[in-house]
Amino acid sequence: MTKYLLSRIVRGLISIIIVVLIVMLLIYSCLNKDMIFAQDPTYTKMKSNAREIYKYRQWERYGYLDLVEYSDYLQELLDAGEIDQTTYSEAVLLGIDAGAAYPEYDKYVQQFTEKYESEGYNIEKLQADRAGSKIKDGGNPQLFAQKPIPLAKRAWTYFTGIFTFDNIHKVKEDVGERGLSFTFFDPAYGGEKFSPAIMGNGTQHKYLLYFDSQFPYVHQNFVRINLGASYTVNKGIDVFNTMTDSQGAFKTQMITYPAGLTEESADNLHTAVYAEGSFNDSSSAIIKDRFVDNYTNVGTYKSGFSKVGYSFIIGIISVIMAYVIALPLGMLMARKKDKLIDNLGTIYIVFIIAVPSLAYIFLFKAIGGKFGLPTTFDMTAPTWTMYILPIISLALPSIANLMKWLRRYMIDQMNSDYVKFARSGGLSEGEIFRKHILKNAAIPIVHGIPGSVLGSLVGAIITERVYVVPGAGNLLTNAINAYDNGVIVGVTLFYALLSVVSVMLGDILMSIVDPRISFSTKKGR
Repeated sequence: MTKYLLSRIVRGLISIIIVVLIVMLLIYSCLNKDMIFAQDPTYTKMKSNAREIYKYRQWERYGYLDLVEYSDYLQELLDAGEIDQTTYSEAVLLGIDAGAAYPEYDKYVQQFTEKYESEGYNIEKLQADRAGSKIKDGGNPQLFAQKPIPLAKRAWTYFTGIFTFDNIHKVKEDVGERGLSFTFFDPAYGGEKFSPAIMGNGTQHKYLLYFDSQFPYVHQNFVRINLGASYTVNKGIDVFNTMTDSQGAFKTQMITYPAGLTEESADNLHTAVYAEGSFNDSSSAIIKDRFVDNYTNVGTYKSGFSKVGYSFIIGIISVIMAYVIALPLGMLMARKKDKLIDNLGTIYIVFIIAVPSLAYIFLFKAIGGKFGLPTTFDMTAPTWTMYILPIISLALPSIANLMKWLRRYMIDQMNSDYVKFARSGGLSEGEIFRKHILKNAAIPIVHGIPGSVLGSLVGAIITERVYVVPGAGNLLTNAINAYDNGVIVGVTLFYALLSVVSVMLGDILMSIVDPRISFSTKKGR
Protein backbone atom coordinates (compact mmCIF):
# COMPACT_ATOMS: atom_id res chain seq x y z
CA MET A 1 0.00 0.00 0.00
CA THR A 2 2.83 2.42 0.88
CA LYS A 3 4.52 1.87 -2.45
CA TYR A 4 1.21 2.37 -4.24
CA LEU A 5 0.50 5.63 -2.39
CA LEU A 6 3.95 7.03 -3.14
CA SER A 7 3.50 6.11 -6.79
CA ARG A 8 0.06 7.72 -6.81
CA ILE A 9 1.38 10.90 -5.18
CA VAL A 10 4.21 11.23 -7.72
CA ARG A 11 1.91 10.62 -10.67
CA GLY A 12 -0.67 12.93 -9.17
CA LEU A 13 1.83 15.77 -8.79
CA ILE A 14 3.00 15.27 -12.36
CA SER A 15 -0.61 15.35 -13.56
CA ILE A 16 -1.28 18.57 -11.64
CA ILE A 17 1.80 20.23 -13.11
CA ILE A 18 0.81 19.16 -16.65
CA VAL A 19 -2.74 20.49 -16.20
CA VAL A 20 -1.51 23.85 -14.91
CA LEU A 21 1.05 24.09 -17.73
CA ILE A 22 -1.67 23.43 -20.32
CA VAL A 23 -3.88 26.12 -18.78
CA MET A 24 -0.96 28.57 -18.75
CA LEU A 25 -0.20 27.76 -22.38
CA LEU A 26 -3.82 28.37 -23.37
CA ILE A 27 -4.06 31.63 -21.43
CA TYR A 28 -0.76 33.22 -22.33
CA SER A 29 -0.26 31.87 -25.86
CA CYS A 30 -3.65 31.16 -27.42
CA LEU A 31 -5.96 33.81 -26.01
CA ASN A 32 -5.96 37.40 -27.23
CA LYS A 33 -4.43 39.41 -24.39
CA ASP A 34 -6.26 42.55 -25.53
CA MET A 35 -9.46 40.98 -24.15
CA ILE A 36 -8.44 41.79 -20.58
CA PHE A 37 -9.37 45.40 -21.33
CA ALA A 38 -12.92 44.56 -22.44
CA GLN A 39 -14.33 45.45 -19.01
CA ASP A 40 -11.64 47.91 -17.90
CA PRO A 41 -13.15 51.40 -17.46
CA THR A 42 -9.72 52.96 -16.88
CA TYR A 43 -8.49 51.76 -20.27
CA THR A 44 -11.47 53.19 -22.14
CA LYS A 45 -10.95 56.63 -20.57
CA MET A 46 -7.28 56.86 -21.54
CA LYS A 47 -5.99 58.27 -24.81
CA SER A 48 -2.96 58.23 -27.05
CA ASN A 49 0.39 57.19 -25.54
CA ALA A 50 -1.05 56.98 -22.02
CA ARG A 51 -3.37 54.20 -23.17
CA GLU A 52 -0.49 52.35 -24.82
CA ILE A 53 1.77 52.37 -21.77
CA TYR A 54 -1.20 51.42 -19.58
CA LYS A 55 -1.71 48.35 -21.77
CA TYR A 56 1.86 47.20 -21.23
CA ARG A 57 1.68 47.86 -17.49
CA GLN A 58 -1.45 45.71 -17.25
CA TRP A 59 0.10 42.97 -19.38
CA GLU A 60 3.01 42.92 -16.96
CA ARG A 61 0.63 42.63 -13.98
CA TYR A 62 -1.22 39.78 -15.68
CA GLY A 63 2.03 37.92 -16.29
CA TYR A 64 2.40 38.27 -20.05
CA LEU A 65 5.70 40.13 -20.14
CA ASP A 66 8.54 41.87 -18.31
CA LEU A 67 8.36 45.66 -18.55
CA VAL A 68 11.06 48.20 -17.78
CA GLU A 69 10.16 51.87 -18.13
CA TYR A 70 12.73 54.56 -18.80
CA SER A 71 11.81 56.33 -15.57
CA ASP A 72 12.51 53.13 -13.60
CA TYR A 73 15.95 52.90 -15.21
CA LEU A 74 16.70 56.49 -14.26
CA GLN A 75 15.50 55.81 -10.72
CA GLU A 76 18.05 52.98 -10.49
CA LEU A 77 20.79 55.39 -11.57
CA LEU A 78 19.59 57.91 -8.98
CA ASP A 79 19.56 55.29 -6.20
CA ALA A 80 23.06 54.19 -7.21
CA GLY A 81 24.33 57.78 -7.01
CA GLU A 82 25.23 57.93 -10.72
CA ILE A 83 22.94 60.92 -11.34
CA ASP A 84 21.51 63.63 -9.11
CA GLN A 85 17.87 64.60 -8.54
CA THR A 86 17.99 67.48 -11.03
CA THR A 87 19.37 65.27 -13.81
CA TYR A 88 16.77 62.63 -13.00
CA SER A 89 13.88 65.12 -13.20
CA GLU A 90 15.08 66.70 -16.46
CA ALA A 91 15.80 63.34 -18.10
CA VAL A 92 12.34 62.03 -17.18
CA LEU A 93 10.70 65.20 -18.46
CA LEU A 94 12.51 65.24 -21.80
CA GLY A 95 12.47 61.48 -22.37
CA ILE A 96 13.13 60.52 -25.98
CA ASP A 97 12.57 64.15 -27.02
CA ALA A 98 16.00 65.04 -25.67
CA GLY A 99 17.71 64.26 -28.97
CA ALA A 100 20.73 66.13 -30.23
CA ALA A 101 19.51 69.36 -28.61
CA TYR A 102 20.16 67.90 -25.17
CA PRO A 103 23.05 65.44 -25.59
CA GLU A 104 23.68 65.34 -21.83
CA TYR A 105 20.22 63.75 -21.40
CA ASP A 106 20.00 61.88 -24.70
CA LYS A 107 22.94 59.72 -23.65
CA TYR A 108 20.75 58.11 -20.99
CA VAL A 109 18.23 57.20 -23.67
CA GLN A 110 21.00 55.54 -25.66
CA GLN A 111 22.32 53.71 -22.59
CA PHE A 112 18.83 52.44 -21.78
CA THR A 113 18.32 51.26 -25.37
CA GLU A 114 21.67 49.48 -25.61
CA LYS A 115 21.38 47.86 -22.18
CA TYR A 116 17.96 46.27 -22.68
CA GLU A 117 18.41 45.41 -26.36
CA SER A 118 21.46 43.38 -25.31
CA GLU A 119 19.25 41.53 -22.81
CA GLY A 120 16.72 40.57 -25.46
CA TYR A 121 14.10 43.25 -24.77
CA ASN A 122 12.10 45.03 -27.44
CA ILE A 123 12.49 48.79 -27.21
CA GLU A 124 9.30 50.80 -27.67
CA LYS A 125 9.57 54.52 -28.41
CA LEU A 126 6.37 56.55 -28.54
CA GLN A 127 6.89 60.06 -29.86
CA ALA A 128 4.92 62.94 -28.37
CA ASP A 129 1.41 63.13 -29.79
CA ARG A 130 0.91 66.80 -30.61
CA ALA A 131 -1.78 69.07 -31.91
CA GLY A 132 0.36 71.83 -33.40
CA SER A 133 2.87 72.77 -30.74
CA LYS A 134 0.71 71.46 -27.89
CA ILE A 135 0.88 67.90 -26.58
CA LYS A 136 -2.50 66.17 -26.63
CA ASP A 137 -4.09 64.73 -23.52
CA GLY A 138 -2.17 61.52 -22.75
CA GLY A 139 0.27 62.20 -25.58
CA ASN A 140 3.49 62.55 -23.58
CA PRO A 141 6.45 60.67 -25.12
CA GLN A 142 7.11 57.21 -23.75
CA LEU A 143 10.15 54.97 -23.72
CA PHE A 144 10.14 51.45 -22.35
CA ALA A 145 11.51 47.96 -22.90
CA GLN A 146 9.36 44.85 -22.91
CA LYS A 147 10.03 41.14 -23.29
CA PRO A 148 7.50 38.26 -23.31
CA ILE A 149 7.92 35.84 -20.41
CA PRO A 150 8.64 32.25 -21.55
CA LEU A 151 6.19 29.62 -20.33
CA ALA A 152 8.97 27.67 -18.56
CA LYS A 153 10.04 30.74 -16.55
CA ARG A 154 6.45 31.63 -15.71
CA ALA A 155 5.69 28.08 -14.55
CA TRP A 156 8.89 27.87 -12.50
CA THR A 157 8.15 31.18 -10.76
CA TYR A 158 4.58 30.10 -10.05
CA PHE A 159 5.33 26.66 -8.63
CA THR A 160 8.34 27.77 -6.55
CA GLY A 161 6.27 30.57 -5.04
CA ILE A 162 3.23 28.54 -3.99
CA PHE A 163 4.54 28.23 -0.43
CA THR A 164 6.18 31.07 1.46
CA PHE A 165 7.65 30.65 4.93
CA ASP A 166 7.61 33.44 7.46
CA ASN A 167 10.70 34.04 9.57
CA ILE A 168 12.21 36.67 11.84
CA HIS A 169 14.30 38.10 8.98
CA LYS A 170 11.34 38.73 6.67
CA VAL A 171 11.19 42.46 7.52
CA LYS A 172 14.24 44.21 6.09
CA GLU A 173 14.27 47.44 8.09
CA ASP A 174 15.45 47.79 11.69
CA VAL A 175 12.81 46.39 14.08
CA GLY A 176 14.95 46.05 17.19
CA GLU A 177 15.46 42.61 18.70
CA ARG A 178 14.18 39.93 16.33
CA GLY A 179 12.70 36.71 17.64
CA LEU A 180 9.67 34.64 18.56
CA SER A 181 7.72 34.77 21.79
CA PHE A 182 5.23 32.34 23.29
CA THR A 183 2.39 33.21 25.63
CA PHE A 184 -0.50 31.36 27.25
CA PHE A 185 -2.52 34.57 27.49
CA ASP A 186 -3.04 36.17 24.12
CA PRO A 187 -2.73 39.99 24.36
CA ALA A 188 -5.42 40.26 21.64
CA TYR A 189 -7.86 39.24 24.39
CA GLY A 190 -6.42 41.70 26.89
CA GLY A 191 -4.03 39.11 28.34
CA GLU A 192 -6.79 37.77 30.58
CA LYS A 193 -8.10 34.85 28.50
CA PHE A 194 -6.20 31.55 28.39
CA SER A 195 -5.31 31.32 24.72
CA PRO A 196 -1.81 30.18 23.68
CA ALA A 197 -0.14 32.10 20.87
CA ILE A 198 3.23 32.41 19.15
CA MET A 199 4.18 35.93 18.06
CA GLY A 200 7.14 37.26 16.14
CA ASN A 201 9.17 40.41 15.72
CA GLY A 202 10.83 40.81 12.34
CA THR A 203 8.33 38.41 10.82
CA GLN A 204 5.83 39.51 8.19
CA HIS A 205 2.89 38.41 10.38
CA LYS A 206 2.71 39.39 14.03
CA TYR A 207 0.87 36.18 14.98
CA LEU A 208 2.36 32.94 13.71
CA LEU A 209 0.09 30.62 15.70
CA TYR A 210 -3.12 31.47 17.55
CA PHE A 211 -6.54 30.22 18.62
CA ASP A 212 -9.93 31.82 18.08
CA SER A 213 -13.62 30.94 17.81
CA GLN A 214 -13.65 30.48 14.03
CA PHE A 215 -13.31 27.08 12.39
CA PRO A 216 -10.80 25.36 12.37
CA TYR A 217 -10.08 27.25 15.65
CA VAL A 218 -6.29 26.79 15.40
CA HIS A 219 -4.62 29.07 12.83
CA GLN A 220 -1.06 29.57 11.64
CA ASN A 221 0.90 32.00 9.51
CA PHE A 222 4.21 30.15 9.45
CA VAL A 223 3.41 28.82 5.98
CA ARG A 224 1.30 30.78 3.51
CA ILE A 225 -0.26 29.38 0.34
CA ASN A 226 -0.05 31.60 -2.74
CA LEU A 227 -2.20 30.43 -5.64
CA GLY A 228 -1.97 33.70 -7.54
CA ALA A 229 -3.22 37.24 -7.04
CA SER A 230 -6.49 38.44 -8.50
CA TYR A 231 -6.56 41.59 -10.63
CA THR A 232 -10.30 41.96 -11.21
CA VAL A 233 -12.45 39.40 -9.36
CA ASN A 234 -11.04 40.32 -5.93
CA LYS A 235 -8.41 42.89 -6.76
CA GLY A 236 -5.06 42.46 -5.07
CA ILE A 237 -6.11 39.42 -3.00
CA ASP A 238 -4.61 35.96 -3.43
CA VAL A 239 -6.90 33.22 -4.75
CA PHE A 240 -6.47 31.16 -1.57
CA ASN A 241 -7.48 34.10 0.62
CA THR A 242 -10.37 34.91 -1.72
CA MET A 243 -11.74 31.41 -1.16
CA THR A 244 -11.09 31.17 2.58
CA ASP A 245 -11.62 34.69 3.99
CA SER A 246 -14.95 35.31 5.72
CA GLN A 247 -17.55 37.52 4.05
CA GLY A 248 -20.54 39.63 5.01
CA ALA A 249 -21.07 42.52 7.39
CA PHE A 250 -18.48 43.59 9.94
CA LYS A 251 -18.67 41.67 13.21
CA THR A 252 -17.66 43.81 16.18
CA GLN A 253 -16.47 42.72 19.61
CA MET A 254 -14.41 44.14 22.45
CA ILE A 255 -10.80 44.44 21.30
CA THR A 256 -7.73 45.28 23.39
CA TYR A 257 -5.11 46.88 21.14
CA PRO A 258 -1.35 46.51 21.76
CA ALA A 259 -1.20 50.10 23.09
CA GLY A 260 -3.79 49.20 25.74
CA LEU A 261 -6.88 50.84 24.25
CA THR A 262 -9.99 48.65 24.62
CA GLU A 263 -12.99 49.32 22.42
CA GLU A 264 -15.64 47.59 20.34
CA SER A 265 -14.23 47.02 16.89
CA ALA A 266 -14.22 44.61 13.93
CA ASP A 267 -10.41 44.65 13.70
CA ASN A 268 -8.82 41.21 13.78
CA LEU A 269 -5.48 41.69 15.52
CA HIS A 270 -4.47 38.12 14.69
CA THR A 271 -4.12 39.14 11.04
CA ALA A 272 -1.64 41.97 11.78
CA VAL A 273 0.96 42.33 9.03
CA TYR A 274 4.05 44.52 9.09
CA ALA A 275 3.50 47.80 7.23
CA GLU A 276 6.76 49.68 6.83
CA GLY A 277 6.68 53.14 8.40
CA SER A 278 2.97 52.97 9.23
CA PHE A 279 3.55 53.67 12.94
CA ASN A 280 6.86 55.50 12.96
CA ASP A 281 5.86 57.92 10.19
CA SER A 282 2.25 58.35 11.29
CA SER A 283 0.93 61.42 13.07
CA SER A 284 -2.56 59.95 13.31
CA ALA A 285 -3.95 59.46 16.80
CA ILE A 286 -5.90 56.49 15.51
CA ILE A 287 -2.63 54.63 14.92
CA LYS A 288 -0.73 55.92 17.96
CA ASP A 289 -3.55 55.12 20.40
CA ARG A 290 -3.84 51.53 19.23
CA PHE A 291 -0.47 50.21 18.13
CA VAL A 292 3.09 50.24 19.43
CA ASP A 293 4.96 49.20 16.27
CA ASN A 294 4.53 48.89 12.51
CA TYR A 295 2.30 45.80 12.74
CA THR A 296 -0.72 47.95 11.94
CA ASN A 297 -2.17 46.37 8.81
CA VAL A 298 -5.03 44.25 10.17
CA GLY A 299 -8.01 42.51 8.64
CA THR A 300 -11.54 42.51 9.99
CA TYR A 301 -14.01 40.02 11.42
CA LYS A 302 -16.97 39.29 9.15
CA SER A 303 -20.31 37.76 10.11
CA GLY A 304 -20.53 35.31 7.20
CA PHE A 305 -18.64 32.25 6.04
CA SER A 306 -15.98 32.17 3.36
CA LYS A 307 -16.73 31.22 -0.26
CA VAL A 308 -15.49 27.70 0.41
CA GLY A 309 -17.46 27.67 3.66
CA TYR A 310 -20.81 28.40 1.99
CA SER A 311 -20.11 25.92 -0.80
CA PHE A 312 -19.02 23.21 1.63
CA ILE A 313 -22.05 23.57 3.89
CA ILE A 314 -24.44 23.25 0.97
CA GLY A 315 -22.37 20.57 -0.73
CA ILE A 316 -21.74 18.29 2.25
CA ILE A 317 -25.39 18.33 3.38
CA SER A 318 -26.53 17.54 -0.15
CA VAL A 319 -24.00 14.67 -0.35
CA ILE A 320 -25.22 13.19 2.95
CA MET A 321 -28.82 13.59 1.84
CA ALA A 322 -28.06 11.94 -1.51
CA TYR A 323 -26.47 8.85 0.05
CA VAL A 324 -29.09 8.53 2.78
CA ILE A 325 -31.95 8.66 0.26
CA ALA A 326 -30.40 7.03 -2.81
CA LEU A 327 -28.88 3.89 -1.27
CA PRO A 328 -32.12 2.49 0.24
CA LEU A 329 -34.08 3.41 -2.88
CA GLY A 330 -31.47 1.88 -5.17
CA MET A 331 -31.54 -1.35 -3.13
CA LEU A 332 -35.33 -1.40 -3.19
CA MET A 333 -35.41 -0.87 -6.96
CA ALA A 334 -33.02 -3.78 -7.45
CA ARG A 335 -35.00 -6.09 -5.17
CA LYS A 336 -38.31 -5.08 -6.77
CA LYS A 337 -37.01 -5.13 -10.34
CA ASP A 338 -39.72 -4.29 -12.89
CA LYS A 339 -42.22 -3.64 -10.10
CA LEU A 340 -43.97 -0.35 -9.29
CA ILE A 341 -41.19 1.07 -7.09
CA ASP A 342 -38.62 0.24 -9.76
CA ASN A 343 -40.67 1.90 -12.48
CA LEU A 344 -41.24 5.04 -10.38
CA GLY A 345 -37.53 5.26 -9.60
CA THR A 346 -36.68 4.83 -13.27
CA ILE A 347 -39.06 7.66 -14.22
CA TYR A 348 -37.32 9.94 -11.69
CA ILE A 349 -33.87 8.98 -12.98
CA VAL A 350 -34.86 9.56 -16.61
CA PHE A 351 -36.43 12.91 -15.69
CA ILE A 352 -33.29 14.17 -13.95
CA ILE A 353 -31.04 12.96 -16.78
CA ALA A 354 -33.27 14.23 -19.60
CA VAL A 355 -34.22 17.65 -18.23
CA PRO A 356 -31.43 20.28 -18.22
CA SER A 357 -30.29 21.01 -14.68
CA LEU A 358 -30.99 24.72 -15.10
CA ALA A 359 -34.64 23.93 -15.88
CA TYR A 360 -35.43 21.84 -12.80
CA ILE A 361 -33.40 24.14 -10.55
CA PHE A 362 -35.59 27.07 -11.62
CA LEU A 363 -38.65 24.80 -11.25
CA PHE A 364 -37.83 23.98 -7.64
CA LYS A 365 -36.90 27.60 -7.00
CA ALA A 366 -40.36 28.67 -8.19
CA ILE A 367 -42.08 25.95 -6.14
CA GLY A 368 -40.07 26.80 -3.03
CA GLY A 369 -40.87 30.48 -3.45
CA LYS A 370 -44.58 29.67 -3.48
CA PHE A 371 -44.17 28.03 -0.06
CA GLY A 372 -42.34 31.05 1.34
CA LEU A 373 -38.79 29.67 1.22
CA PRO A 374 -35.98 32.15 0.49
CA THR A 375 -34.94 31.96 -3.17
CA THR A 376 -31.72 33.96 -2.81
CA PHE A 377 -28.97 34.24 -0.21
CA ASP A 378 -28.96 37.24 2.09
CA MET A 379 -25.75 37.60 4.12
CA THR A 380 -27.05 40.69 5.89
CA ALA A 381 -29.95 38.74 7.47
CA PRO A 382 -29.00 35.07 7.20
CA THR A 383 -31.45 32.30 8.08
CA TRP A 384 -31.11 28.52 7.95
CA THR A 385 -34.05 28.33 5.53
CA MET A 386 -32.05 29.95 2.72
CA TYR A 387 -29.96 26.76 2.51
CA ILE A 388 -32.96 24.52 1.80
CA LEU A 389 -33.55 25.11 -1.91
CA PRO A 390 -29.85 25.06 -2.95
CA ILE A 391 -29.32 21.81 -1.01
CA ILE A 392 -32.36 20.15 -2.56
CA SER A 393 -31.43 21.34 -6.06
CA LEU A 394 -27.88 20.05 -5.62
CA ALA A 395 -28.95 16.72 -4.11
CA LEU A 396 -31.47 15.79 -6.84
CA PRO A 397 -29.00 14.77 -9.58
CA SER A 398 -26.75 12.98 -7.07
CA ILE A 399 -29.70 10.93 -5.79
CA ALA A 400 -30.66 9.90 -9.33
CA ASN A 401 -27.08 9.01 -10.25
CA LEU A 402 -26.52 6.89 -7.12
CA MET A 403 -29.88 5.14 -7.53
CA LYS A 404 -29.08 4.30 -11.14
CA TRP A 405 -25.64 2.84 -10.50
CA LEU A 406 -26.48 0.98 -7.30
CA ARG A 407 -29.49 -0.65 -8.99
CA ARG A 408 -27.34 -1.64 -11.96
CA TYR A 409 -24.52 -3.04 -9.81
CA MET A 410 -26.92 -5.01 -7.60
CA ILE A 411 -28.79 -6.50 -10.55
CA ASP A 412 -25.45 -7.57 -12.05
CA GLN A 413 -24.51 -9.21 -8.74
CA MET A 414 -27.88 -10.96 -8.48
CA ASN A 415 -27.02 -13.03 -11.55
CA SER A 416 -23.62 -14.10 -10.22
CA ASP A 417 -22.78 -17.71 -9.36
CA TYR A 418 -22.06 -16.98 -5.69
CA VAL A 419 -25.65 -15.76 -5.25
CA LYS A 420 -26.97 -19.05 -6.62
CA PHE A 421 -24.74 -20.98 -4.21
CA ALA A 422 -25.96 -18.81 -1.32
CA ARG A 423 -29.59 -19.58 -2.20
CA SER A 424 -28.84 -23.26 -2.41
CA GLY A 425 -27.22 -23.00 1.01
CA GLY A 426 -30.51 -21.88 2.52
CA LEU A 427 -29.82 -18.15 3.03
CA SER A 428 -32.87 -15.89 2.86
CA GLU A 429 -33.17 -13.22 0.17
CA GLY A 430 -32.72 -10.51 2.80
CA GLU A 431 -29.47 -12.04 4.04
CA ILE A 432 -28.19 -12.51 0.50
CA PHE A 433 -28.88 -8.86 -0.33
CA ARG A 434 -27.38 -7.44 2.87
CA LYS A 435 -24.34 -9.70 3.31
CA HIS A 436 -23.34 -10.40 -0.26
CA ILE A 437 -25.02 -8.46 -3.07
CA LEU A 438 -25.00 -5.04 -1.36
CA LYS A 439 -21.46 -5.45 -0.10
CA ASN A 440 -20.09 -6.20 -3.57
CA ALA A 441 -22.29 -3.69 -5.38
CA ALA A 442 -21.30 -0.93 -2.95
CA ILE A 443 -17.58 -1.18 -3.73
CA PRO A 444 -17.62 1.12 -6.81
CA ILE A 445 -20.12 3.41 -5.03
CA VAL A 446 -17.76 3.77 -2.07
CA HIS A 447 -14.97 4.86 -4.40
CA GLY A 448 -16.87 8.04 -5.25
CA ILE A 449 -17.50 9.17 -1.65
CA PRO A 450 -14.21 11.11 -1.16
CA GLY A 451 -14.71 12.83 -4.52
CA SER A 452 -18.23 13.88 -3.53
CA VAL A 453 -17.06 15.22 -0.16
CA LEU A 454 -14.04 17.09 -1.51
CA GLY A 455 -16.08 18.29 -4.47
CA SER A 456 -18.20 20.21 -1.98
CA LEU A 457 -15.28 22.59 -1.51
CA VAL A 458 -15.39 23.83 -5.10
CA GLY A 459 -19.11 24.56 -5.15
CA ALA A 460 -21.73 24.16 -7.85
CA ILE A 461 -21.64 26.79 -10.59
CA ILE A 462 -25.26 26.70 -11.80
CA THR A 463 -26.88 26.19 -8.39
CA GLU A 464 -24.87 29.00 -6.80
CA ARG A 465 -25.64 31.38 -9.65
CA VAL A 466 -29.39 30.70 -9.53
CA TYR A 467 -29.64 31.12 -5.75
CA VAL A 468 -26.98 33.88 -5.57
CA VAL A 469 -24.86 31.84 -3.17
CA PRO A 470 -21.60 33.67 -2.32
CA GLY A 471 -19.66 30.43 -2.73
CA ALA A 472 -16.66 29.14 -4.63
CA GLY A 473 -18.66 27.85 -7.60
CA ASN A 474 -18.79 31.24 -9.34
CA LEU A 475 -15.13 32.03 -8.83
CA LEU A 476 -13.77 30.29 -11.93
CA THR A 477 -16.52 31.49 -14.28
CA ASN A 478 -16.15 35.07 -13.05
CA ALA A 479 -12.39 34.87 -13.55
CA ILE A 480 -12.80 33.53 -17.10
CA ASN A 481 -15.28 36.28 -17.98
CA ALA A 482 -12.91 38.93 -16.59
CA TYR A 483 -9.75 37.33 -18.04
CA ASP A 484 -8.30 37.22 -14.52
CA ASN A 485 -5.33 34.97 -15.27
CA GLY A 486 -4.12 34.62 -11.70
CA VAL A 487 -7.48 33.34 -10.49
CA ILE A 488 -7.90 30.98 -13.45
CA VAL A 489 -4.53 29.31 -12.86
CA GLY A 490 -4.97 29.24 -9.07
CA VAL A 491 -8.45 27.70 -9.15
CA THR A 492 -7.29 25.17 -11.76
CA LEU A 493 -4.48 24.08 -9.45
CA PHE A 494 -6.94 23.81 -6.56
CA TYR A 495 -9.39 21.72 -8.60
CA ALA A 496 -6.63 19.46 -9.92
CA LEU A 497 -5.27 18.86 -6.41
CA LEU A 498 -8.71 17.93 -5.07
CA SER A 499 -9.25 15.55 -7.98
CA VAL A 500 -5.98 13.72 -7.36
CA VAL A 501 -6.58 13.49 -3.60
CA SER A 502 -10.17 12.25 -4.07
CA VAL A 503 -9.01 9.44 -6.37
CA MET A 504 -6.35 8.34 -3.87
CA LEU A 505 -8.78 8.42 -0.94
CA GLY A 506 -11.35 6.54 -3.03
CA ASP A 507 -8.86 3.75 -3.70
CA ILE A 508 -7.94 3.52 -0.02
CA LEU A 509 -11.58 3.47 1.07
CA MET A 510 -12.41 0.82 -1.51
CA SER A 511 -9.61 -1.44 -0.23
CA ILE A 512 -10.91 -1.01 3.34
CA VAL A 513 -14.44 -2.02 2.35
CA ASP A 514 -13.23 -5.01 0.33
CA PRO A 515 -10.05 -6.63 1.74
CA ARG A 516 -9.75 -8.66 -1.46
CA ILE A 517 -8.60 -5.48 -3.22
CA SER A 518 -4.87 -5.02 -2.80
CA PHE A 519 -2.67 -2.37 -4.34
CA SER A 520 0.54 -4.22 -3.54
CA THR A 521 2.13 -6.71 -5.88
CA LYS A 522 3.97 -9.83 -4.83
CA LYS A 523 6.47 -11.85 -6.78
CA GLY A 524 5.04 -14.89 -8.47
CA ARG A 525 1.53 -13.43 -8.71
